[in-house]
Amino acid sequence: MDTPGDGRRSSGAGRSLGRRFRRVRAATLDLVAPLEVEDLVPASHPNASSAKWHLGHTTWWFERYFLEPHLRGFAPDPEWRDLFDPGRRGFRTDRGVWSRPTAAEVGDYRRRVEDKIGRALEAGLGSNAEAALRFGIQHEALHQELLLADLKHLFGTHPLRPAYRADGEPDGFEDAPPPLRFLSFAGGEVRIGRFGTDSGFGNETPRHRRFLEPFGLANRLVTNGEYREFIEEGGYRERSLWLPDGWDACVAEGWRAPLYWENPHDGPGTEFTLLGPRPIEPAAPVSHVSYFEADAFARWRECRLPGEAEWETAAAGLRVEGNFAESGRLVPRPASRDRAGVAAPGPAQMFGDLWEWTRSPHGPYPGYRTADRQPGDPTTGFATGRQVLRGGSCLAPELLVRETTRNFLRPRTRLLPTGIRLARDRTH
Repeated sequence: MDTPGDGRRSSGAGRSLGRRFRRVRAATLDLVAPLEVEDLVPASHPNASSAKWHLGHTTWWFERYFLEPHLRGFAPDPEWRDLFDPGRRGFRTDRGVWSRPTAAEVGDYRRRVEDKIGRALEAGLGSNAEAALRFGIQHEALHQELLLADLKHLFGTHPLRPAYRADGEPDGFEDAPPPLRFLSFAGGEVRIGRFGTDSGFGNETPRHRRFLEPFGLANRLVTNGEYREFIEEGGYRERSLWLPDGWDACVAEGWRAPLYWENPHDGPGTEFTLLGPRPIEPAAPVSHVSYFEADAFARWRECRLPGEAEWETAAAGLRVEGNFAESGRLVPRPASRDRAGVAAPGPAQMFGDLWEWTRSPHGPYPGYRTADRQPGDPTTGFATGRQVLRGGSCLAPELLVRETTRNFLRPRTRLLPTGIRLARDRTH
């Protein structure tokens, strides 16, 4: 068993990992700081979790996958052993209704586990324990975005439309985005996926070859103004634009606009944000659309959604920088021009702002081995019926996002900040 003290890493590496661990744990507490205790308990959607559950589950992960395997003599509290396990029977129905354990008890649970991890770090970690802790940091960052998205739905469906954070307003969007145009890529043999030694999730590996036909990729995300044209020209009424399952979802759910748009058919309309309701900004990228809506819009524009290999090829070599959760804006921003009013030569908004739907179904890469799966990795179950998304969002921590990061969602999902980037088979 790999225990603290067995094959210890250098003290410098351990201190660096400890700082990263403490930062990510503190960041989660910062996210719940604006909340009242009553906000911590409920969840407003079958696919959402309460804030208190996120606090408990991320702590449970460290206990289950770091302390139990890697701390000699550790024994979890038997009453809490499976409480925040997403594989527990009844998880999907009770994760947003429990009043107990209390928020204070969950806070004590977090501190107890953190203290034990701190002592393990002081003793020194073996390589397997370090790998588990690095992965747990990524897992907590993943839940920070889910926490914000779930709170947005909780507040956005409340009659009073309370703001998650009312201490500021998003930046103004005075400048129009650059015109939408298509950047040309030659295709051919490309390599995608991350190297196994890099930090990340298992569904990003192994690195492998793909062959691409020449393609064009839009220089920016689709805007609210462009999506409004789709609505006004009957996009939600034209069955021929929709995939069969998409049309069924559109009818069953009564979709007529993106999630959080209100009264868009009777004037400018408003959009609910974590900063409260605000006017729908035409220049901002359209968000909270499902894969089915993104696909229908692309068909309406006589385009398509990119494949994930196309997206990663376009992102290769770009710096991972953009509008992430650390900016504090909590809303997507328009693509910018330079000081001369000219759009950047490469693709904009590739990282941050919105997760971008691709036409690629989520599945294991060629050569993926189940035996290499990191315990507790939620990305390598490879359930069917999910589409891959790329690029991160304005609610995602930057450490979660790489050019190889693969998010995956059911095609009718609209809870996360999801947007549209167009592609086509070749530029004209």
